[in-house]
Amino acid sequence: MPSPVSADLSAAQPPGRGSVEALITQARRLKGDVDAVRRDAQNEGSDPEERWQRALYDLALHQLEDLDGHLAQLRDGLEPAPADGPAETLLVRPPAAVGAPRASLLSRVGSAEWNLLTDEASWSGELYQILGLDPAGPALTLDELPSLVLEEDRAKLTRIVTDCLVDARPIDGEFRVVRPDASVRTVHMMGEPVLGGDGSTTSMWAVLRDVSELRRSQRTVRETHDSLQHHQRQTQTEQRLAVELQEAVLPPWRGSLRLPHRGPRTLDLAAHYLPATTSALIGGDWYDALELSDGATLLSVGDLTGHGVAVTSGMAMLLGAVRGMAMAGTQPGPLLAMLNQLLDATVQPALGSAVCCHYRPETRTLVWAQAGHPAPLLFRGGTGRMLNAPDGVLLGATTGATYGQAEVALEPGDLLLLHTDGLVSGQWGSPRSWGSPRSSEAESGGEAESGGEAESGGGTPAVDRLLDLAPRFGAARTAQECVRTVVEEFGGAEREDDACVLVAKVTS
Repeated sequence: MPSPVSADLSAAQPPGRGSVEALITQARRLKGDVDAVRRDAQNEGSDPEERWQRALYDLALHQLEDLDGHLAQLRDGLEPAPADGPAETLLVRPPAAVGAPRASLLSRVGSAEWNLLTDEASWSGELYQILGLDPAGPALTLDELPSLVLEEDRAKLTRIVTDCLVDARPIDGEFRVVRPDASVRTVHMMGEPVLGGDGSTTSMWAVLRDVSELRRSQRTVRETHDSLQHHQRQTQTEQRLAVELQEAVLPPWRGSLRLPHRGPRTLDLAAHYLPATTSALIGGDWYDALELSDGATLLSVGDLTGHGVAVTSGMAMLLGAVRGMAMAGTQPGPLLAMLNQLLDATVQPALGSAVCCHYRPETRTLVWAQAGHPAPLLFRGGTGRMLNAPDGVLLGATTGATYGQAEVALEPGDLLLLHTDGLVSGQWGSPRSWGSPRSSEAESGGEAESGGEAESGGGTPAVDRLLDLAPRFGAARTAQECVRTVVEEFGGAEREDDACVLVAKVTS
């Protein structure tokens, strides 16, 4: 609202009402669109990224509301010049030029003019409201104004006012005021000096805007953005630790491995870990193959529910316990019972699933047990089938659980496939669905066969897809080729969870 006599050049021709109305319409339409998107995206979660997005929506709305209000003030404040007056006097005049304060146009914007020759001050009603003062009281002079300003901001106000009065610089700065009710508001002041005929400053006018809510929204955006960045850095650190821990714990061998190392009858082994595609966090899946002190071979796969470094650490604890108990001669069923007791006794209880197998090369027999886990698949002569699952519930699900064992006689050329339930996302179901004993028997409708073998077919799309690979497995020369086939078939699929696959081929 520049004065007709200003330190600047003559004011430019202001826009007509039609163009301002068009701007107001556009601003309000955009404000409605932003508000609609904000409501659609409303989420009460505590995720840092969601908080940051909500803060940005709120800040955008504050900005648009301010824009709408200022455009309305521009529209309503346009006053035509007298018929004999120059066109450039079509402007919003300061309060001193009008006489009495104008009616409220926008509650958060006020105006003032200080006459340096008479030491008088003229304020709009809105400015009294912003500063929390009684409109019936006198307007504060420039010397009195700092008494309302927060002590640490008074030097800033003095500097910008001095620059305006002495050097004719425009005013553009912010300071905080303390209202009589002790509340603190942030005020943005813009203005210019008004020069007399001799070029000296005769008065100063200013527009003061309460930007407290806008600055609060901006602080919220900064804080939530900083929180999001901290969360992202923390997540990246945890992810790196989880990956390093997983790499340190899982078997280091790549390609094929033969166990036991001595003797004519061995297993050709290969395994692969597939990370989740919908999450960057490492899960608690594991695979393992270990030659035991009695010449048998331990095969195991398992999954501890959850993701992150804590879950990976828990997986490392379980895998270490499996290896230690197996080396001590503990059989698969009792071994899983001890794992269940271990999980049940931990400070942070968790759920897990596992398959544990002992292979005796001298007799080619496989003794195995499961804890709420998909049963191994046995491929022989170009066809495949799922082994009947002995009794077993999820690890950590109940205290004092017992786990049955099954025994299978293998033949040269047989191929055994063990995997975790994330191999085909959404088709195995959650690990809890594997907690009921003899699930494969229920699917086939019959009793368990002696020797622990099930009827051909698995009864679920995931099992069927794996069993359909039987001809390709039959043509493969090594376990590594079979694993490569599984990865080609399932590696590109979307998985919500990590997965492991372990293949053991009876060579002789």
